[in-house]
Amino acid sequence: MSDNRAAILDKISALDAEHAKAVAGGGERSVQRHHARGKLMPRERIELLVDEGSAFLELSPLAGWGSDFTVGASVVTGIGVVEGVECMITANDPSVKGGASNPWTVKKIFRASQIAAENGLPTISLVESGGADLPTQKEIFIPGGKLFRDITRASAAKTPTIALVFGNSTAGGAYVPGMSDYTVMVKERAKVFLGGPPLVKMATGEESDDESLGGAEMHARTSGLADYLADDERDAIRIGRRIVARLNWRVPTGSTAAGRSTASYAEPALDPDDLLDLIPADLKVPFDPRDVIAHLVDGVSPTNGAVFDEFKPLYGTSLVTGWARIHGRPVGILANAQGVLFSEDAQKATQFVQLANQTDTPLLFLHNTTGYMVGKDYEQGGIIKHGAMMINAISNSTVPHLTVILGASYGAGNYGMNGRAFDPRFLFTWPSAKSAVMGPAQLAGVLEIVAEQSAASKGEPFDREGFAGIKAVVEAQVEEQSLPYFLSGMLYDDGVIDPRDTRTVLGICLSVIDNKAFAGTDRFGVFRP
Repeated sequence: MSDNRAAILDKISALDAEHAKAVAGGGERSVQRHHARGKLMPRERIELLVDEGSAFLELSPLAGWGSDFTVGASVVTGIGVVEGVECMITANDPSVKGGASNPWTVKKIFRASQIAAENGLPTISLVESGGADLPTQKEIFIPGGKLFRDITRASAAKTPTIALVFGNSTAGGAYVPGMSDYTVMVKERAKVFLGGPPLVKMATGEESDDESLGGAEMHARTSGLADYLADDERDAIRIGRRIVARLNWRVPTGSTAAGRSTASYAEPALDPDDLLDLIPADLKVPFDPRDVIAHLVDGVSPTNGAVFDEFKPLYGTSLVTGWARIHGRPVGILANAQGVLFSEDAQKATQFVQLANQTDTPLLFLHNTTGYMVGKDYEQGGIIKHGAMMINAISNSTVPHLTVILGASYGAGNYGMNGRAFDPRFLFTWPSAKSAVMGPAQLAGVLEIVAEQSAASKGEPFDREGFAGIKAVVEAQVEEQSLPYFLSGMLYDDGVIDPRDTRTVLGICLSVIDNKAFAGTDRFGVFRP
């Protein structure tokens, strides 16, 4: 086993352990208690909902990592195929505080709603929520209204919304079934009300019980909130699948979808498993992104000649650009080679992004960059205006963008390579990757230089030995905050993935973006000459 493989396998093992925390939800005792009541856990519900043998792409599984809340943020979100239709699925986890929404829950659902809207996906909500986590209501109440706005806007855009209610759906949680196009409630289990019996008693003095106030049969027979009454959880899931089957859902077949057929493709020329031997344990060690690309893109097939047609291979050699297919779908790829981005790389990227927009081709960005080059010669050579040109092109590009952070993603290089701030349709991270304004040692070193200059300007001696402690603390803090778990916990990516799964994940994402017609643009901001 190579040293590289051993190092990345250790990181993947650690990643699996973090994912296991999300799967565990509220803990074994809580899960057993729910099972004893005949209730299923969120991932069990999802497994029954999606088509047998199909993949479920879970999103943001580490949301809330490093916070005071349970990893996963008490909700599961992801994309699955239901009756042949790709759907955004959200599922409250009742084993974590009854499925109550904390600040990270809200952010995670916001991201799921954004993905559904951008890609035109029907949404299926598997509801069992006690509403807002009251101790943190100040962080939930005001922004939380966006959840309901998104549901109604999806309906207005003719993108179906379906709610399957399995248990309590209280206060804010009641508006999800209330605003969805289709609502299914489980008999004797679902309870949907704005205020439960205790709140009603306090507010009005009225005595009531769960069933008469918000039970499934009442809503099916009296209020009309329930469109379907299910006998049990499995029946609710069966009904949900039938609803999707009757949506008459069609993927767009207009001109923007032309040329994206998946009828024939070959597996990669190189085995994706061998990616583990390519990834250096030390991010300072460069690697050739062409080797990574060869493990990700389609191999030679009757309809696809070269595996990767590189564009401008002799110019701007710190950035690799070119055309390929992944699972039969065309992509334009931009991948960092030597880490630093020079003026030539930025100009090459700008032209390549324009070409992709001319041909309505999605773009894939593979990060391993320390940022744009600095220094007198490079500043005089126009690195700022060339970097700005690249960022301008990427900001205004209207074809879908996908991003995978393979290694380093520092400084403005993160921006130029379409980081989270530039709204890629999807962004995933490898477990060996790091993102920050700059590397920990560089940042701490800059602070030391600034402190030394400050002392000199005041005519004071600089205590280098005393500053060493501060420098060590800063380095450790930046190192921690640049790790993929920390960034994923803050929803700065859509998940940390095993490198061997990258091709599969990208294939799902490329399929998803075809649910909504798109086209490139010829309108960009001013390019400074």
